[in-house]
Amino acid sequence: MVQRVAVIGAGPSGLTSVKACLEEGLEPTCFESSDDIGGLWMFKEVPEPSRASIYRSLTINISKEMMCYSDFPIPADYPNYMHHSKILKYFRMYAEHFKILKHIRFQTSVKKVTQRPDFSRTGQWEVVTKTKDGLEERHIFDAVICCSGHYTYPNLPLKDFPGIETFEGKYFHSWDYKGPEDMHGKRVVVIGIGNSGGDIAVESSKFAEQVYMSTRRGAWVIRQVSDNSVPVDMMYNTRFVHILFQLLPINFFNWFGEKKLNAMYDHTTYALKPKHRLFSQIPVINDDLPLKILSGSVIIKPNVKEICGSTVLFDDGSTVEKVDTIVFATGYNYGFPYLPNNVLYKSGHRVGLYKHVFPPNLEHTTLGVVGFIHALGAIMPQAEMQARWVARVFKGLKKLPSNQTMIKAVDKDTKDIEKNYIVSQLTPLQVDFVSYMDDIAGEIGVRPSLPWLFFTDYQLFKHVFWGPVSSYQYRLMGPGKWDGARKAIFTQFDRMYQPLKSRKLEEPESSITGRLVKLSLVILGGGAAAYYFHTHHPDPIPTLLSNIRPQAAWR
Repeated sequence: MVQRVAVIGAGPSGLTSVKACLEEGLEPTCFESSDDIGGLWMFKEVPEPSRASIYRSLTINISKEMMCYSDFPIPADYPNYMHHSKILKYFRMYAEHFKILKHIRFQTSVKKVTQRPDFSRTGQWEVVTKTKDGLEERHIFDAVICCSGHYTYPNLPLKDFPGIETFEGKYFHSWDYKGPEDMHGKRVVVIGIGNSGGDIAVESSKFAEQVYMSTRRGAWVIRQVSDNSVPVDMMYNTRFVHILFQLLPINFFNWFGEKKLNAMYDHTTYALKPKHRLFSQIPVINDDLPLKILSGSVIIKPNVKEICGSTVLFDDGSTVEKVDTIVFATGYNYGFPYLPNNVLYKSGHRVGLYKHVFPPNLEHTTLGVVGFIHALGAIMPQAEMQARWVARVFKGLKKLPSNQTMIKAVDKDTKDIEKNYIVSQLTPLQVDFVSYMDDIAGEIGVRPSLPWLFFTDYQLFKHVFWGPVSSYQYRLMGPGKWDGARKAIFTQFDRMYQPLKSRKLEEPESSITGRLVKLSLVILGGGAAAYYFHTHHPDPIPTLLSNIRPQAAWR
């Protein structure tokens, strides 16, 4: 029976993995190479090798209600899109509340994880660690959870840029970027149009003489603020929208979504239009980039063909001269250097994990990977769901299919990903947020039952069906049920609005005078419409009917 569990990394995935183990009565020990929790969200002025690195101004592009853990809401007064310092504070509160810190060994890196000689009988692992003082230790664990992330090893493909060795300025990967101060008065080329590339281009343009942004494929750019001032993920990550996606062809949603985005800023006009459809790749989330393009602070260019001294030549034959700085926002490689090659199953060009969690080729299911996933949604609730599943499998409360069945499922998943998404060796992990959350929740037994809610708690059903698929939904029933989940769902929009109420405004009129004014407007509007149709259309009824559009709103 699994008792002692090694957790590698104390980032958002590692923290929730420790908590999940404690909930199931397991004994976790978390090894963290740094001196603090937070992983990616722990800012340091000087990047540490083999660790994620963020820039000084980084603000998350997922709203707080959609990124928090399922039984620990983010404080109501925190902003909806949080600076990295606020996110780290939230992790501290979470770790202290659930007494996670005492299970973490800081400044202890994991050097090697290998199967014990009697693995076929025990399923145990030997974990070799090294402290900051250079002391090596060997530990025996019944199971291991890998939470080392996939923003650790910068991808700097210099061979794809002929002439880079002749460049007379400074070039570096976005992993090394901390702020725009060094860009003052410079001519800057940012290569790559992901979220980091977009942020760096926008921020640098406030200091630089000129910023150019080079993209090979282009990108769809979406706003963080949706209709009615609601964060975009709270507006569209709903079960109702998810069901529509299952019922209607994807090309319809590509057409509809692209039409809506182009209504805000035409991607062809802004030279952003990509070669792929909207839902074939995770879009760039950036409210400021279109304005910077419109103001000329950022100029979009095609792929870089060659670099000659301080001149950059692009595929369309155009050039930019006197370039001072090149920023490679070219993504990250990933890997598990502490694991033997034969431990992880390879499916195509990606690491093949059963439902992105379990290696399907081991004799015992005593190794899990948490947080190794990519979706249009926050990693925190997805990692938490994975961790809850892993802990129950380790405890023996859930059994996985046979190795052969899991391998078939992994290979099918690989084919589906390659069919539905634009994938590369850097991003082979993409899933649909709601589908994936529901799938793993089904494995645990915590997926909310819509029919049951409809007949037993209709008010809650409306919030679950029409509202955002926030993580609280997965604490309503089943193992790990939280008594505060229902209230958290009912009050999530209150927490969303609270930080915006920073200035008291006069309440709108609710008196008889106000009602009379509204009634007068309705009468005047109705009269004007009747006059228009009477004078322009002999039979106004068909015209009225043809202009009816179904509308729905939910708050």
